[in-house]
Amino acid sequence: MGEVSRICKRTVVSTKPVEAGKYHPLSVLDRHMEKNHIRMVFYYYHTWPDKELGKITGKLRESLSEALNSFPVLTGRLITDHDKGHWKIKCNDAGVRVIEAKAKGSLHRWLKNVNREKELQLVYWEDMYYKPYFWSTFYVQLTEFEEGGLAIGLSCTHMLADPTSATSFVKAWADISLGLNMTSPPFFQPLSVRRPGNQNPYTDLIGHYSSSIQKPTSVKGTTRYTTITLGFSHQMVAACMAMAQSTGAPSPSPFGALAGLFWVCLSKIKSKGPNDGLVGLSVCLDVRKALNLDRGFFGNCMIYNKVPAIAGDLGDTRLAQAATAIREAEEKMERERIADLIEWFENNDINNPTMMNGHDLICASLETEDPYSAVFENGFNPIRVSYYVEPVAGEGQVVIFPWKAAEDILGRVAMVTVAEDEASELCKDDLLLNLSPTILMK
Repeated sequence: MGEVSRICKRTVVSTKPVEAGKYHPLSVLDRHMEKNHIRMVFYYYHTWPDKELGKITGKLRESLSEALNSFPVLTGRLITDHDKGHWKIKCNDAGVRVIEAKAKGSLHRWLKNVNREKELQLVYWEDMYYKPYFWSTFYVQLTEFEEGGLAIGLSCTHMLADPTSATSFVKAWADISLGLNMTSPPFFQPLSVRRPGNQNPYTDLIGHYSSSIQKPTSVKGTTRYTTITLGFSHQMVAACMAMAQSTGAPSPSPFGALAGLFWVCLSKIKSKGPNDGLVGLSVCLDVRKALNLDRGFFGNCMIYNKVPAIAGDLGDTRLAQAATAIREAEEKMERERIADLIEWFENNDINNPTMMNGHDLICASLETEDPYSAVFENGFNPIRVSYYVEPVAGEGQVVIFPWKAAEDILGRVAMVTVAEDEASELCKDDLLLNLSPTILMK
């Protein structure tokens, strides 16, 4: 294991027993993400005042138990219903697995040398085994650095939560630790979005999901993936947005501009010739707002959509065209089309999960996230956060979310996971280097 030593694994349950006989059905969007899981890491520079090594984790376990009172789904276990064999959660308070660990040195030194392999040591995960009823769907790892610093790692099956829900849980846990009310209480409700009497459904999203289901992906390949994390300041993102601006068109969003940037840069690296065009791209967005759902809706509410292909020369002038294509794909991810997709899943009893990140290059927007508000002790905000959607296959993925500085309104972090040789080439790309992003992890 190297610098990180896992000391013990515990089971933490809620302080109040769960109502007997309680079940939570999973939506069609939940079940479709069965083959993926999420890993997140929150870094805190300073340890709690007057707390010895090991006592911090004890305090966090106590507040975790209290937080779990509001999240009975997290402490339950997966079972299948008798009618259609669909997954659902039996809320039996079986608990969340908590791993306690310690790391050598200081967090400051760790962050200077961290890479994907080392960072994933901070977030424990076990794949589902043949007896899912005994398998924990959520894991928390608490890692204390011997010379100061704390890392909180959370992992979970994507069936139960998307990155928005997972982040909301960590923030709720932090609120409880401070003795506060949760700023965003969870809502566990069926995902039901209907268009009564609809005879002519939109086929954009349906076509993309149907195509993905028909070409399943295997992650058992020889490609070795790595992750580089880049920080873009307010000024850098503003410059990228200006570069991505098409004449007479609306200004691209920070996500649209950065996603376009990586689409162009990685296409140049992946192409076999100058006229190959841009590689296939899909964008992934949180659609809670589009569906008029509360931010506290707990489950999966992130949708993928295919971006129209762009053929021809791969010159840097393609950035504006790429950003425009991304904006058009985003605009089609509105309520009616999403409702038609959900009804298509339900009406056709689609129960064939596939990896939506298994073919195209994926650019996922976590623009609505505020992970830096997960404050467990006054004065100690997260100094860095990482998001992974695993496993990775196909052309790779880019996850874009806000940076920590409050005054850095446009500041963004991009976590780029691609083949190792492509990552090395990306760091040398002139279009990217013109913006001079900060390399946070390589």
